[in-house]
Amino acid sequence: MSKMGIKQQLKGMKKVVEKVVHGPFIKTNIPAGMAAAGPPLGPMLGQRGLNIAAFCKDFNERTKDYKEGVPLPCRIRVNADRSYELVIHTPPTTWFLKQAAGIQRAAMKPTQEVAGRITLKHVYEISKIKKQDPVIRFWDLKKICQNTLFLARTCGIEVVKEIDPQEYAEFLEERKKIIEQELQELKEKREAKMLRA
Repeated sequence: MSKMGIKQQLKGMKKVVEKVVHGPFIKTNIPAGMAAAGPPLGPMLGQRGLNIAAFCKDFNERTKDYKEGVPLPCRIRVNADRSYELVIHTPPTTWFLKQAAGIQRAAMKPTQEVAGRITLKHVYEISKIKKQDPVIRFWDLKKICQNTLFLARTCGIEVVKEIDPQEYAEFLEERKKIIEQELQELKEKREAKMLRA
């Protein structure tokens, strides 16, 4: 086919622009009591035609009993009439694990270093809380405990029978020094990468 034939075919074709249709479900983490109209939440809700201010007010009211800033996984179903159904889950298991271990961040190399320690009682208590989530409500508590143990391992958190508070406090102090060193190494790598670019 000649160039002229292709041009004529292209002229004959209508430009069809399809409107982007966003799905009716939104999965996101929102800090308790801190829903705000700004990004990333505002645009996410606005694309689906929801009243952002009303949603933020509703969410903040429903999470007022939580400590402010606790990450809460949310599932939002947007209905055709622009109403919504909001399901708020308990905080992520990794958040509970880090709180129980008294650490801010997980290990960078989980198989090679220990970021913190928790007891089997912590695992059991965290699993009991997570059993309230709608997604895993019908799971056996043993299965939830195994999942919690797996997540602890992936965070570099060691599970022990009991913890000596004084010994653990010393461990956390040493760990702070290691974290500072790791952060410094990361900063140096980023700076070196920027110089190369």
